[in-house]
Amino acid sequence: MGSPWCWLTGEAVGGAPEWVPVHMPGGDVDRVEVGARAAELGQPEVRWPEVFPFDSRPAMLAATFAAQSGRGVAFSLAAMRQAFLGGRDLSVIDNVLIAAAACELHPRAVLKGIESRSVAEALDAAGDRARALGVLAVPAVA
Repeated sequence: MGSPWCWLTGEAVGGAPEWVPVHMPGGDVDRVEVGARAAELGQPEVRWPEVFPFDSRPAMLAATFAAQSGRGVAFSLAAMRQAFLGGRDLSVIDNVLIAAAACELHPRAVLKGIESRSVAEALDAAGDRARALGVLAVPAVA
């Protein structure tokens, strides 16, 4: 959720592959390069969140919850659009809930999911699996 490269990749591939939310710390991002790539892909101009990089863990927990209910791709795209087209910081729960509403996830259910130990464990386990496969950064294809 915190990587503009994940957003651009997600827009390019759509929902065809299986999406697995994996929380990994972000690195430095060349905003000019991201903007140029977005333009090449026909995306609107990138609007960067005031705080960037932001803590994407709340959004990643919500994405894990959404994936468990069959709305992982829809939520992920909605959240990344909020971040990189709307300029919203996804560490702010209200911004995560805007993305959830866009894909018809009830806000209270999402909040419970974010706070759920089983969702946190599922997100952490996905990160462990990714690292075991040699994933060092996202987006990644396995």
